[in-house]
Order: sequence, then C-alpha cells, then structure tokens
Amino acid sequence: MSPRVIGANLVVSVKSFSREKSAVFFMIAFPIILILVFGTIFLNEDNPTFALHVQDLDQTNASGELVKTLEQGGRFRITKVDPTINATQYAKDTKLNLVLVIPKGYDWSLGRRMVFHDPSASVTLTYIYDSSSTSVATKMHVLQSLFGVANQGLSGALPFIRSSETSILARKYRFIEFFVPGIIAMAVMMSTLSGAVNVNAELRQKGVIRKLSTTPITRTDWILSNVLYQILLAAMSTIAILLVSYAVFSVSLQINAWLPVFIVVEVFAFVGIGMILTRVAVEAESAVAAANVIALPMMFLSGSFFPLEMMPGFLQTFARMLPLYYVNEGLRAAMVFGDNATALRYSAIIGVFATVHFVLGVLTTQWEEGK
Repeated sequence: MSPRVIGANLVVSVKSFSREKSAVFFMIAFPIILILVFGTIFLNEDNPTFALHVQDLDQTNASGELVKTLEQGGRFRITKVDPTINATQYAKDTKLNLVLVIPKGYDWSLGRRMVFHDPSASVTLTYIYDSSSTSVATKMHVLQSLFGVANQGLSGALPFIRSSETSILARKYRFIEFFVPGIIAMAVMMSTLSGAVNVNAELRQKGVIRKLSTTPITRTDWILSNVLYQILLAAMSTIAILLVSYAVFSVSLQINAWLPVFIVVEVFAFVGIGMILTRVAVEAESAVAAANVIALPMMFLSGSFFPLEMMPGFLQTFARMLPLYYVNEGLRAAMVFGDNATALRYSAIIGVFATVHFVLGVLTTQWEEGK
C-alpha cells in the first residue's frame, strides 16, 4: 500500500469531480431540497392541525360556541358549510374527507341538560367521511377526544355529545387499493425519467449520438424507438405490480382503458423532461443528479404515499402543479371509483403537460451535433 499513490489518486478524483460544476451543485442541492421538503411537511407533526368543514343546522349561539371551541383548540381550521345544502353531496363534489354536521335542536338539548338537569338529554353529531382517506381516522379521533372533554364538563352520567358516521362512498375501500395506483404512477415516472436520462446523457457524452447521425437512422426514429422501449418497460412494471397486488393483497381494482392511457401519456411526459435535462446538464452524472432532484421530491409531494392534507397550504398548492399528482389522482379515479369524468379531466391535464414537454425535449435534442 502506497500512501503517495492513494493521495495522488484522491486528488485526481477530487479535481475531476470539481470540474463537473453541475454535478457538484446537484450533489449539494439534492439533500438540501429533501430536508427542506420533509422538514416543512413534518414540522408540526407532533401537534398537527387539520382542515375541518362544519355544517351547523341549529344556527344558535350554543352551536356557534361549539364551533368556536373546536377552532380555538388549535387542532382544526374550520370552514363553515351552508346549512341549506346536502352535506353528503357537498363532501363528494368537493372531495372532502370529513364534514361534521351539528343537528338542529342542539341548543334545546343543551338547555335540557344544563337548566333542567335532564341526564337523558343528548345530541348526535354526524361525521360524513371518506373511508378511503388515510387521515380521516386521526381527525375523527381528535374530535372524539375534544367531545369527551366537553362531556366531562356537563352533568349527568350519560354523555351529552354522541356521534354517528356516514360514509360518502358506496362501499368501503382498503388503503392498499388507493396505494397501488400511486405506486404504478411512481414506478413509471422513476423508470421513464431515469431511463431517458441515462441513455441520452451517456450516449451523448460518449459521442455515440453524433456517430448515429451519420447512419440511416433519423432523429425521429431514435426518439420514437426510445419512447416505445420506455412504454414496454412501464407496461411490464405495471403488470408486475398488479399481479403482486392481486395475489398477495386480493385488491379490488377496475382495470379499464384508462390505465394504458395514463401510462402512455406519463411516459411521453417524463421522456420529454429527460430529454430537456440531458440538454441542460451535459455530463451524464449531472443529468442523473438533476433527474433525482426532480423525481424524488415529486414522488413524495404528489400524494403517492401520504395525503396532501398533511402538508402546509403552500406545499399543497405546489403539489397540484406537479404532473405526477394528476397521474395519481387520475388512476385512482379510474381504477378505484370508476369515475370516468374525473379520469378524463386529469388525463387531459397530464396530456397537455406531456405534449409541451415532449415537444420541448425534441426541439432541444440536436441530432446532427450530438448535443
């Protein structure tokens, strides 16, 4: 072992790395971006606050005080729902996971308990909820805790505030059935983006693309063959995920024409991003680092693993600007709910995104120059 040789080789490696300015930047920026993203998401995880929509059918001072108590506790951000509308339909239309309904007669029942000391006087609050949501159980548990404290402050052995639950879904879904479409979307994104970046960046850096420009193959042939290759890989990955999900977890999903539509559109979208990245980041290592900077935060911010509701408001707004979010939600609409209208809307959005980025990627790929 020669310390001099080891030291000389180390110096060469450091100098070579330092010359790749973009690689240095992305190596430093990537962990910083991750810590900022997850630090912001989980900053208040020890005492999280939730959005809660409340429909007050009683419209009295007593029911108003109950709403204020929920808001002043610091656990909920209250949004009032028009008492004249159907709360269940409202929850469906606005895609809410929980609406709390205070029934008419709340003030009268409270007066019977407080003034006339009637231990049988009670009121039943209704939870209109989405059983597919991963955060709704936590919200309902927090509400039950708050109502438990309120019951302790009222006289009588029987609880004054009771609750009933009404699901907005026709049937109960398991979390795994919402998880699988997100995994499919994430797997296609990671495979397509990394594949496009690795192939294009490495071949460009080695000068292979420049040599290909002297052969009968055209730039269109080259790009389309790569797109078809990525679609083939995405299809294989999707089939594998579905086979395991059905075999191990016995999921109940609707496999229809929307699944290949979203896969193809997603492939075009991320192939386009990959081509743009390989133009911006010349070195293969830099392009891969740049792809990771884009893909990994998007993977966690787009609702593949946990609901957007856990994030601060500005991150939720940012998440709805990401293409993977629309693939996630579109696949869930098609595969879980059979909601063709929502699937069509989200496929149109991701389709526009894919068209723009794929066209930009093609225009930035200079075939003859090998750039």
